[in-house]
Amino acid sequence: MKPTYVLGIDSSTQSCKALLVDAGSGEVIAEQRSSHPQGTQIDPRHWITALEEATAGLMEQASALSIAGQQHGMVALDEQGVPVRDAMLWNDTSSAPQARELAEELGGAQASAEKIGSVPVASLTVTKLRWLRDHEPENAAKTSQVLLPHDYLTWHLGGRKEAVSDHGDASGTGYYDPAARRFLPELAASALGHPVKLPRLAQANEVVGHTAGGVKIAAGTGDNMAAALGLDLQPGDVCISIGTSGVASAVVDHSVHDGTGMVTGFVAANGKFLPLACTLNGAPVLDFGARMLGVGQEEFSQLALAAEPGSGGVVVLPYFGGERTPNRPEATGLLQGLRTTTTREQIARAYVEGLLCSMKDAVAALEASTKVATRRILLIGGGAQSEAVRVIAPQVFGVAVDVPQTAQYVALGAARQAAWALGGQEQPPVWNLAESTRYEAQPRPEIYAGYAKLRDRTDGWK
Repeated sequence: MKPTYVLGIDSSTQSCKALLVDAGSGEVIAEQRSSHPQGTQIDPRHWITALEEATAGLMEQASALSIAGQQHGMVALDEQGVPVRDAMLWNDTSSAPQARELAEELGGAQASAEKIGSVPVASLTVTKLRWLRDHEPENAAKTSQVLLPHDYLTWHLGGRKEAVSDHGDASGTGYYDPAARRFLPELAASALGHPVKLPRLAQANEVVGHTAGGVKIAAGTGDNMAAALGLDLQPGDVCISIGTSGVASAVVDHSVHDGTGMVTGFVAANGKFLPLACTLNGAPVLDFGARMLGVGQEEFSQLALAAEPGSGGVVVLPYFGGERTPNRPEATGLLQGLRTTTTREQIARAYVEGLLCSMKDAVAALEASTKVATRRILLIGGGAQSEAVRVIAPQVFGVAVDVPQTAQYVALGAARQAAWALGGQEQPPVWNLAESTRYEAQPRPEIYAGYAKLRDRTDGWK
């Protein structure tokens, strides 16, 4: 019997990655990618070119496809569907003043979280609409429709007929109510200065269109939602991704409304909810530590593993680029506890412990907002390739840590959604891809206690 293939597409900030996957087993058959231009404002038509390059030769073999895109980006279109300007991406912080203004209009931080699931920050789409109104009124006036990056590509592949989005990616716009699971078009209109068309919200397992070649198109979702679907996160699991930044996310059964702003209350791709906490300092902390000691990453890991838990009293507060969890944008990194007897091994371990303790802050924020205890950590991202990070993580987190096999989990999650839409079942297909290495250790709460003491003592940063 001929196998059925689906195509999972990850249209990220840096590149477009496509996986051709067996719909029955989840086995990856082929993989291709194409780069995106660099920058925080990009002509979205470049994404179409990269999509065509990444899927060349694969599209024809697929029965269904799904696109997972970078969240929050603003694609503003005129009445003819032409971009009125370059898309403003999630990492464009120009709209920070507008974020503060919109939070005040919503009644403050907690009122904002209750209404839209998050406290407005510069990454959210709604703040970019307000920025457009304030700084480019002519372009704002020409804007007839606003889409997210994955919406734009889905719309293009479907022949530019009906524009659709999914509840997961929509929950990061700032004009969506996660509790009621609906758009708030009045907030988008208030931000832009006039009413604007929003895409239809589709169900996660819905077929929303067909390509010119007849391939079925699923609704797609945001990259964080697709990663959770690719990892098959369950309640009690927390996924920690250590990349350029650090992200902690969990799947829960109820909407989350955190007025502290540390946890964003997103919706998951499977109908549940996906609260997420983000730090600004991830794997570059390890790179910095290795560079300061004049070693490569492998030797740096060996040095860290040769030191005792607690690093002999050496503590690193890894806020090198400021911090978001907790909110200390003006902070810098700190190294404390040095003595003439301090060893290179202890310094290396302090960097690893500091990074993991920072991620524990994000996990603690999730637990406080969701009221769900963490039973297991799934550790992914570039930082998870460090053996020192893997070994020390269960000591810091106090629970077992599973390191899944290296994979493109965003694209894999998109492929799983495509297979879900193709099959039409109520739940996503079960793929036995959860091969992982488990790390367990005696919890060492004194590591986090030393870090927390330094963090709290330096709370003077604004």
